Amino acid sequence: MKSVAAFAFVLAACCTQGVARAQDPVADFYRGKQVQVRIGSAPGSGYDIAARLVASHIGKYIPGNPAVIVQNVPGAGSLTLTNQLYNTAPRDGTVIGAITNGMPTAPMLSPDTARFEISRFGWIGSTAPETIMVMMWHTSGINSIRDLYEKEVVVGAVAHGTATVDNPLAANAFLGTKFKIVAGYEGTTHIDLAMERGEVMGHAGIGLVTAKARNQQWFAEKKVKIIAQYGFRPHPELADVPLFELPKDEGDRQAYSVIVARQEYGRPLLTPPGVPPERLAALRRAFDAAMKDPDLLNEAGRQTLEINPVKGEELDRLSAQIMATPAAVGERLRRVLDPANSGK
Repeated sequence: MKSVAAFAFVLAACCTQGVARAQDPVADFYRGKQVQVRIGSAPGSGYDIAARLVASHIGKYIPGNPAVIVQNVPGAGSLTLTNQLYNTAPRDGTVIGAITNGMPTAPMLSPDTARFEISRFGWIGSTAPETIMVMMWHTSGINSIRDLYEKEVVVGAVAHGTATVDNPLAANAFLGTKFKIVAGYEGTTHIDLAMERGEVMGHAGIGLVTAKARNQQWFAEKKVKIIAQYGFRPHPELADVPLFELPKDEGDRQAYSVIVARQEYGRPLLTPPGVPPERLAALRRAFDAAMKDPDLLNEAGRQTLEINPVKGEELDRLSAQIMATPAAVGERLRRVLDPANSGK
């Protein structure tokens, strides 16, 4: 009788495990698969560094523990990747995109080239909100925020839709700065090299995370100086760095605030539209768990990457706010950010 009872217990346990597995379709889907993290920026950029950090840890928290691989798809400030994610990428949860925080406003500001609707993406999360700043080379002759208003300041940039172009254009139009923008660099690492060569005087739209992660030696040797920061409030680490004041004109303030608000997206991760809700939810919770992973946090500390995660649900809310921007404000921004204005 004991052997029969033991057999029945084992059989019941096996059946229970089988039922549990059958009731976890997300794990069943991901088991044995690969998840691609496609990065819309050049290798070595701040977006690339942050996305690779997440990619190296998120797989252990996705049900079924799929392998996670990384692919860079740079182009047009990650517009190439964002269009790809929306229009041609698999919609089954096996592709995650890492895009620049300028993309949420791209349909409003560049409707001819942004072939996507931000509300239809599946926002997973962001490692931290971003602080964008002006950073100058030590021989530039630019030493204070006042210099930005009184002298022509030649800065390197990547492409429209990124902070490297849009922030200085907005500052010129709404604040009165005198940035001359040299666009077309593949990534911010290439702008760094241009600063060293004397081609440009610095950055007018670089993230604090990027600067700290890549240029610690420069700061130690005082080869670069942070002149000003964009935002609604100063970053705690930049308490002594002046914050650009919001424009006094109401229309200018609304338009400029759209550009500054993009910083809240930080370095967002998202899925193509149409991913099954239960898989999107699993990716969001995997991201949340990865943000607490001790190994990830230790690695982030070594790279001086800020971890102050923004949940996917919060990115949903931000996207709804962007979509609610009045048409007149969007039109005002389109005129200011017109490519013809680069270099002015």
